[in-house]
Amino acid sequence: MTARPYRALITGSRDWPSPGVVWSALNDCRDEALITGRELVVVHGACPTGADAQARDWCITATQFATGVTEEQHPANWQINGKRAGFIRNQHMVNLGADVCLAFIKDGSRGASHTARLAEQAGIPVRKWTA
Repeated sequence: MTARPYRALITGSRDWPSPGVVWSALNDCRDEALITGRELVVVHGACPTGADAQARDWCITATQFATGVTEEQHPANWQINGKRAGFIRNQHMVNLGADVCLAFIKDGSRGASHTARLAEQAGIPVRKWTA
């Protein structure tokens, strides 16, 4: 039987300024997954900028050098859900479950703060960085 993957839910500001912080946090998650013999799934909201984009870049690099990393993107559906699309997407990602939520919050970002709060309410450990 294959061990279930280690799921890391990434949430962050669209203008998160520190890719190195995101990369370091994901390196730690990869190490945690490896120690337990599990693959790492990096879950994020597919924003083309900020922490989501930095997580995507990390996944691209990680998969070039090793196996055991998968990226899972969940873009918000703005056409159908309008202004609530981001919040609906965030709830969906939390509902899918995660082993950890990595929250990169700049200037009190509403979306990233919302996702971190939902994760905490769901019993998912949250690690927060602020800028």
